[in-house]
Amino acid sequence: MANLFGAIDVGSHEMELKVFELSKKNGIRQIDDVIHLIDLGSDTYNDGKISVVHVAEIKRILLDFKRIMDGYGVTNCQAYATSAFRDMENATVVLRQIEQETGIHVEILANSEQRFLDYKSIASKGEEFNRVIQKGTMIVDVGGGSIQISLFAKDRLVLTQNMLLGILRLNELLGRIGAGSHKTRELVEEMVNSQLHVFERLYLQNMKIKNVIVVDDYISEVVRKNKVSFQTRMTDTLEKTKQNGEFISVRDFRHFMAAMERYNRTELAQRLGIEDDNVPLLRISAIMMRCIADRVNAELFWFPCVTLCDGIVYEFAEKRRYLKAPHDFEQDILACARQIGRRYRSSEERANTIARIALKIFDSTRKFHGMSAREKLLLEIASTLYDCGKYISMTNFSECSYNIIKSTEIIGISKIEQEIVACVVRFNHERYSYQKLIAEQSPLGEEQCMTIARLTAILRVANALDRSHRQKFDDLQIRIQDRKMFILVETGEDISLEKGLFSQRADFFEEVFGIRPVIKQKKG
Repeated sequence: MANLFGAIDVGSHEMELKVFELSKKNGIRQIDDVIHLIDLGSDTYNDGKISVVHVAEIKRILLDFKRIMDGYGVTNCQAYATSAFRDMENATVVLRQIEQETGIHVEILANSEQRFLDYKSIASKGEEFNRVIQKGTMIVDVGGGSIQISLFAKDRLVLTQNMLLGILRLNELLGRIGAGSHKTRELVEEMVNSQLHVFERLYLQNMKIKNVIVVDDYISEVVRKNKVSFQTRMTDTLEKTKQNGEFISVRDFRHFMAAMERYNRTELAQRLGIEDDNVPLLRISAIMMRCIADRVNAELFWFPCVTLCDGIVYEFAEKRRYLKAPHDFEQDILACARQIGRRYRSSEERANTIARIALKIFDSTRKFHGMSAREKLLLEIASTLYDCGKYISMTNFSECSYNIIKSTEIIGISKIEQEIVACVVRFNHERYSYQKLIAEQSPLGEEQCMTIARLTAILRVANALDRSHRQKFDDLQIRIQDRKMFILVETGEDISLEKGLFSQRADFFEEVFGIRPVIKQKKG
């Protein structure tokens, strides 16, 4: 039986509703797409607040969306707000007011969550996505306030980094310094290249990038509206591209940019079939893409012409099992965590050992903790980053680890989940204190604090089982009997250190779960 789903994106420059039909037989089918232009980003970036006029407009548009969804008989709806609301001082008050008057609950996405959904929207292209990322690939996700650059090598995410180069932000900066259209290219190139230079020095490290996948609202709109060959619409003198549709060679993209220079704002809008107000933003996005392609010496652009709404429905369909994801997104989250660990010189071998032990304990004690697969993922991330703070300080590494994890974006997890991971790593090395979290005005609720205690207890035991950092046993078995958790290890090595320092870790585990861990050695 088909299910109708509504995905709403309250963006910095426009609000979009997409209505989809979901079925296990046919997967995802889009049946409507409605877009309203609304410049929320300028309010936020200039004043830190959204004007009363724009709040009223948001309500009106959402009520229109609601009428459309009711007309289709939509049964499920998910609405997200992005950077304009993230940077807003009074976001909570405004969103509560909006929900009360429209009945639509709008959640604010953290940057890492938004980019992960955008990434999933590209993956909704299926085989095309999997084929492209087999070779060195960069995803450039362009937002109003920032861009996210993610690097893939051999089908795996190896790096993701956010930069404050959003299209609306750059446009506002150009307006503030009074840059005329003749200076736009030079100034945008200067701002973009300065940050790309730092990115290349810190992260690229001779990585070869062949493909650049672009998610944006401006060039993608041109590609979508001029599907066969958008260059031929610009001028008759351009040779028809061999890369039709969404794939465009970097060489042909440069021709497109040269052709754009020949027309004024109004002429360009007419020729490309876009809004006149979008022309300056299109120019900025195009300049940025050329700078990126030149920097990495890329050969091909892919504009999949997807939006956040496509990622929203893809994630919903995954959870409701309308489709099976062809790509393992969880491994990409973990790859991002491992990359952070490498940056701060964590021992990958020991991190893998601790993670393996921690996950085995997690699986063996499910009936005592009742946590889900999502908490298991957070435990694995914490195990990966368990001592990243030692890069900064060998004595105050618990606090340093906490600050590193809090300050470093991990794509695919929320700000609250990031806080949980940071706290688990911190309390792995120092005494857990619920009162301390409250005193520090932590954003976490009681249940989330309990999750931290459970994951910390597991990580502490896993850490204690490799106290010497020598990975003394390759495997272990866990058996629970008479309120004790027997950890059976097979090794011919001396584990006196592990046994001697185990008691304190065992005490906290027993306090949290009501069962006591006990090490049992079987000689190898």
